[in-house]
Amino acid sequence: MYIKELFLSFKEEDFLNNKINLHIHSDYSDGRENFDKLIEQAKEKNIKYISITDHNCLEGYKNSKYKNDPILIKGVEFDCFFRFSLLHILGYGIDIDNPELNKLCGKNKKECSDDLIRIFKMRHPKNVINAIHKAGGIAVLAHPCCCNVFNLSHYVKCLKKLGIDGIETYYPYDRFRAVVKFSSRKLPFELADKYNLIKTGGTDEHYSLN
Repeated sequence: MYIKELFLSFKEEDFLNNKINLHIHSDYSDGRENFDKLIEQAKEKNIKYISITDHNCLEGYKNSKYKNDPILIKGVEFDCFFRFSLLHILGYGIDIDNPELNKLCGKNKKECSDDLIRIFKMRHPKNVINAIHKAGGIAVLAHPCCCNVFNLSHYVKCLKKLGIDGIETYYPYDRFRAVVKFSSRKLPFELADKYNLIKTGGTDEHYSLN
């Protein structure tokens, strides 16, 4: 699978030096910046790869004049609920026209941007992971230290059985979700090695890249 090989080629310094940013939101969901402007900003900064991962939404890619630009890895972030905890699953390298993936997307702007409505539209991770795989992509657990669980290792093990491919390890908890951090930021790295998961990262940017 091309996307898996590409992700495995990424190095730690790529994430730490912000040369790869795989977690960005536009104004199609709960971000503030225009989708195409984010891509232009990334190109100006000589970023190698970005992924705009709007919540439950693929419309940005469908409408973008840059949708086939080599800097762009097509992505999405789905709101899910599993074992009494909210979680987010990122899909990368996806076919944005895949019917099963599109069925999981929000039907209107509020289902992609409104926190309260998104909570009541939670998906089961098994369905999300299956749809991402059928769309040719890989499924990644976003900001794992924000999962409200007593045993994150067991939680990730259960998600691995459901088919999760990766885990977000390079994530700025001090900037985002700092209040709801339930595990050590070192733990995702250990779990990635323990369960043979792809390590990914991004800033979870909701504003501008400038």
